[in-house]
Parts: sequence; C-alpha cells; structure tokens
Amino acid sequence: MFDLDRWDEIFETIRKNKLRTFLTGLSVASGIFILVILLGIGEGMRNGIAREFEQDAANLMLVYPGMTSKEYKGLNPGRRIQFKNEDYDQILRLYGDKLDKSASLYQQWGQVLTYGKESGSYQVYGSFPSYQVLENNTLTTGRFINIPDLDNSEKNMVIGQRIKLDLFKDEDPIGKYVQVSGVNFKIVGVYTDPGGEREESRAIVPITTAQKAFGGGNDIARMYLTLKPEDDFDKSVAASTQFTAELDQFLKERHTVAPDDNSAIYVNNSLENAKRFFTLMDMIKLFFWGVGVCTIIAGVVGVSNIMLIIVKERTREIGVRKALGAQPLSIIGMVLHESIFVTAIAGFLGLIFSLALLEFVGPMIETQYIYNPTVNFTVAINTVFILVIAGALAGFFPAWRAARIKPIVALRDE
Repeated sequence: MFDLDRWDEIFETIRKNKLRTFLTGLSVASGIFILVILLGIGEGMRNGIAREFEQDAANLMLVYPGMTSKEYKGLNPGRRIQFKNEDYDQILRLYGDKLDKSASLYQQWGQVLTYGKESGSYQVYGSFPSYQVLENNTLTTGRFINIPDLDNSEKNMVIGQRIKLDLFKDEDPIGKYVQVSGVNFKIVGVYTDPGGEREESRAIVPITTAQKAFGGGNDIARMYLTLKPEDDFDKSVAASTQFTAELDQFLKERHTVAPDDNSAIYVNNSLENAKRFFTLMDMIKLFFWGVGVCTIIAGVVGVSNIMLIIVKERTREIGVRKALGAQPLSIIGMVLHESIFVTAIAGFLGLIFSLALLEFVGPMIETQYIYNPTVNFTVAINTVFILVIAGALAGFFPAWRAARIKPIVALRDE
C-alpha cells in the first residue's frame, strides 16, 4: 500500500542530509558499476578465446609426429616418427564411423612460387578437399581442390590472399599458371583465413600431386580429424577425450612407441584446449563476481552505518511513535524503506551507467583476447536482486535496533 507520509519522511531525511546521502549512494553505485564492468570484461575475454578457436574447425584434432624419448622393444630413443599414407588410411578404416571430417597433409616449406617477373617463398601444402573446412578457409574466387584433382593428380593449386596480392597484384589469378620447382600449377581458387596473413601465405594442391611432384613418396606431415557432433559441449569433450586416448594408443602401437612416451606422437585436441580455457574463464568470471560483490558489501556497510546514525538521530521520534502505539514491524519497515530506496536508486544509476558504457565503448574494444565485452539480461536482473538484498541487509540491523528501543528510554534521550 502506498504511504504518502512515509515517502515524505524519506525525502525530508534526504534533503536534510544531501552530502551524506550522496556519498552513501556513490559507494553503492560504484560497487554495482565495478561489478558489471568486470563481468563485461570477463565475457569479452570469453568471446576473445572463442574467436581464437573459431580459426579452425571447432572440434579439430591435429595429429603430428615427434621423436621418441624412451627405449622400447630394443629400439633406441631419439627415433623420429614418420607418418605414412597407410597410417591415415588405417585410421579411416578403424574409426570412419566416428569421424565427421578428415584429411592428411604433406607440406613443403620455403617453396619459390614464380609468376612472370614476380616470385616469393611460401609454404606449399598437399591435402584433401576437406582441408578447406578443417582450416576454416573461405574462397574469395574460384574453387577449392576436389576429388577428381586427387584421383588424377592434377596440377591445380589454391592460393591464399597474401600470395595473390604478392604475385598477381590486381590481376585475376584464376586460370593462370605459377611455377614451383620447375612444375607448372594452374590457379583454380583464392582463399582467405581468419588466422590472417600467416595462414594466407600457403598454396594448397592435391596431396597425390604434391607427393609425386616434390618426391614425398607416401610420407605425410600430419593429420586432421573431427568427430561427429554430440548433443552438447560436455558430451563432445568426453567423446573427443576418449577418442584421443584410443588414437594415441593405436599410433604408438603401430610405430612401436612406449605407451608412456609423450614426445613421439602428439594429438592436439582443440575441444580439450577450449574446455581448459573456458574453465579458466569461468574461474576469472567467478573472481570478478567476488571482487564486485565485495565492493558492494563495502557500500552496504556504509549504508548500514549511515542508517545507524539516522536511527540515533531519530531516537526521540521513534520513542514518541512507540509511545503512541507504533508496532515494532512498522518501525522496522520505516528504516528498511529508506535504506532500500537509497541503495536501489544509487544501484540502478550505477547499473545503467555501466551498461551504457559497455554498449557504446564495448564494440570498440577488440584485442587478441578481449572481444565485444557485454553483460546479458540475466546478469542485469541478478544485479537488481543484489540491490534489493543489499538495501534490506543495510537497513535490517539499524531497523532492528530501532524496533528494540524502549519508549521511556527514547523519550529521555538528548
């Protein structure tokens, strides 16, 4: 029920103590402001990490060889592992029903690509059509390598945007030929990559062509694998972790590597990495919540102290009210009303200012690990509940003290 007299009392108290009320409200507003900004930064960090993982397929597993570090079955340590086409083919036969996308890769570093008078040193990769999806390449013109290119060992090439700019300038490269190690390759497509110029300084050719043209035999440098998607992220991580262990065991047995030798074969699981990063982000976000809540608590303590002073100043008035029959609950309600009003107004101002700052400044923040810091509606609603609870807590103890004042003692108060 709306009580006009009660509101008159609240505003009269605020008018009499403008500076005190302002400083009290400022502490609460600052607490809410800091909390929302910190949560926004936490969400921005999460967005930044997610964007880093979007550079490749979301559930990509990258398998590449290393060097043995332990003696095993009569074989000395220091033995370099070399993957072959047969390794990749056997993985497809054993785990094909679990895999979504896959590709093996043969690579050549520092190959000189020449077109007319222009030339440059770039990486040349031999791979499969699925490499485009696995590396998140986007075609700007032409097409990617396809199955007929593989089957016929066609000398077709897809180049990154950086190579196109270096060798062809403003000229359309589609249908033109570049020379690599004395072999002419026809440009059939140009791609861009979220990873930037480093990823766009690569030329992609069919793996069958690369192995023949560069004397690679049946060697491969690494393998790309993705699993079929699960219902949710946690299930995907669990399935991916289990598959990683099975794949690691299979490859170690195939290449006669000790089961506990962790330097011979590497399986880089992007989902596991993402899980670790997101767990770290959740911990940071929890820490930010803690800092923000502690700041609000400091403001609430300030409000509570102010309300204690107000109760002390109004001791005689409270005594008169109780002498005239005022119930303890009405005294508690009077103090709580004022406390909640001050904290709510100050908190809402801090909330609105912080949300406005994130809305206008947030989109302009774009670093490697912070991207588009925002706070969603649910968090905003949670802060509203925090405001109400904070106001109630700030006023409860002063209100309880006021309710316990005996009329005779209050009337004698000077």
